[in-house]
Amino acid sequence: MNQRDKIGYQQGIVSIIVNILLFILKYWAGIVSGSIAIIADAWHTLSDSLSSVIVIGGVKLASKKPTKKHPFGYGRWEQIAAFFIAFLLAIVAYEFIRESIVKLQSDESATYGIIAIVVTIISIIVKEALAQYSFRTYRKTQNPTLKADGWHHRSDALSSLVVLIGIFLGKYFWWIDGALGIVISMMLFYAVYEILRETIAKLLGEKPTDGLLEKIRLMILESEGKDLIPHHFHIHNYGTHTELTFHIKLDEKINIRDGHEIASRIEKKIREKMNIEATIHIEPYVPRT
Repeated sequence: MNQRDKIGYQQGIVSIIVNILLFILKYWAGIVSGSIAIIADAWHTLSDSLSSVIVIGGVKLASKKPTKKHPFGYGRWEQIAAFFIAFLLAIVAYEFIRESIVKLQSDESATYGIIAIVVTIISIIVKEALAQYSFRTYRKTQNPTLKADGWHHRSDALSSLVVLIGIFLGKYFWWIDGALGIVISMMLFYAVYEILRETIAKLLGEKPTDGLLEKIRLMILESEGKDLIPHHFHIHNYGTHTELTFHIKLDEKINIRDGHEIASRIEKKIREKMNIEATIHIEPYVPRT
């Protein structure tokens, strides 16, 4: 198992343990206070544990070696795992909004106490810490599943913050608990949208960023000492593996062997410095007279 996969496993295990403990604490506080918002928040936390299980499964599947049937590897399992996390989050959001509407229709109010306040504050702090941890591991690994899991944690922290506001306003507005449940649901649906938007974009394919193109141009200039006019870039993201193809223009008088060596040097440089497999197509360049 490489370092990238180890980071993903570690993040998943930490999230599962912390979320299960938080679920027990928040569910107990919800039962004691009779708050649908806190109970819904507890189930949201438990769903984070399920998403972390998917993170671990996604890392395991994505780490499989390339085969003849799948020569580019299994890295896109990371995007597929992110889809599953979004699906779980959508189910949780639907349940929140359904239960909140029922509570509003029945004119039920919640009785909050010091337990609800303490548990909710603990949840906000712990869940935001988990979100930061997930985002940090995402920046290290570029695994989209970890980013999706981070948003799952962040949405839980935000929903707990909304619940905390409701605790202090509950004595003035009987409907605040049900209304906050609906607000939390909308936040979750937005998180689902963000996860799906980014995941689908990666699966469909994206053009290389301007920053990446500038790095490659500078790398070619440093390697060959001249601008070979790189153009026609295409990038293919396979999760754990990235393929890049582009064209360069060489003097038409350069022989095939020398042209091949130039292209190979550039490909090696990109592989070593950017961890990207590049394939370069050579075109003849005829200087204008």
